[in-house]
Amino acid sequence: MKFGGTSVADLERIRHVADLVKGEVDAGHEVAVVVSAMAGETNKLVGWTRTLSPLHDAREYDVVVAAGEQITAGLTAVALGAIGVPARSWLGWQIPIETSAMHGSARIERIEPKLLRERLAQGQVAVIAGFQGIAPDHRISTLGRGGSDTSAVAVAAAIEADRCDIYTDVDGVYTTDPRIVSKAQRLQRVAFEEMLEMASLGAKVLQTRSVEIAMLYRVPVRVLSTFDAAAGGTLLCDEDAIVEKKPVTGIAYSRDEAKITLHRISDQPGIAASIFGPLADAGVNVDMIVQNVSADGKKTDLTFTVSRSELPRALDAIEKARDIIGYRDIISDDNVAKVSIIGIGMRAHPGVAQTMFRTLSEKGINIQVISTSEIKVSVLISEEYVELAVRALHSAYGLDAG
Repeated sequence: MKFGGTSVADLERIRHVADLVKGEVDAGHEVAVVVSAMAGETNKLVGWTRTLSPLHDAREYDVVVAAGEQITAGLTAVALGAIGVPARSWLGWQIPIETSAMHGSARIERIEPKLLRERLAQGQVAVIAGFQGIAPDHRISTLGRGGSDTSAVAVAAAIEADRCDIYTDVDGVYTTDPRIVSKAQRLQRVAFEEMLEMASLGAKVLQTRSVEIAMLYRVPVRVLSTFDAAAGGTLLCDEDAIVEKKPVTGIAYSRDEAKITLHRISDQPGIAASIFGPLADAGVNVDMIVQNVSADGKKTDLTFTVSRSELPRALDAIEKARDIIGYRDIISDDNVAKVSIIGIGMRAHPGVAQTMFRTLSEKGINIQVISTSEIKVSVLISEEYVELAVRALHSAYGLDAG
């Protein structure tokens, strides 16, 4: 059972979480619980760190931000004890959850479940601090924003849990954000692949790596509401379990985008490596990439996107490598957003992308960058048109309810 920040936002909600856990214990289940920090707590800790130093030491950043989950884990264990449920809190290093050395966005490499299994078998509920582990340098590491989902699914895989329930503030996965489209529908089932694309493209329900782990280890994952668990939620499953495959299952969007363009770089082998190598070394994740065709065969322009929060770090890395890359100038724009259509049914339905481009054109929305995969099409547009684009596409693909 994993509980997000809004589910543990205050002491009353932590008591409610304890009641939900007690219900599963009373039903005869062995229960491991993974908790996030209280809502708003991580943002506060991140803010303090960045205020002191925008380009801070990532190891110390991890020490600060991991504190949020530590507090929640302890409080949840206390709340369980108060209602007669044996419980013990666990920090990442105590299990241990071993991670890579990339502080701030570490990847889980190994979980040793032996001690955890022993305690569960004794009837003790394990309350695990999500989002954190221990790096090879024996320091606390964190898994990146939303990392508690990853912790939960990884622990579920390690202890071979029957199911991983992700409790959040929504009652499942929707065709798009219901705050933008009132006619958005809750999906009963979503294929792992579709959810992976939705999560990576901006859907906030689940963190991308948690879906990767669920798909890799075939962990049944259910997304449901902490406040209305009876609603049933959405089940993540194999594609074969979905009978009717619509061309488009959902529309995702992300405002956390920034576009960088390098003008007049050499059109020759190795130039891309000279650009993206320094970015990788700086821990910057690059998303969409477009290189223009060079008119003279010598110079070209290259455009790529990064998350808005990583824009300063990306620009710093590019500037430091200016002599190696040899660009004329660099332009950045953080007033952009990405809108994506996703669906396993795209494989068997031609014309899906054309419908997207036509719909955006009819609304006067200019496409700046296009990126595709087998089951998704993403476009970069001006941020001011995000809601208009999402609503138009949701209707164009027949996803509106009623």
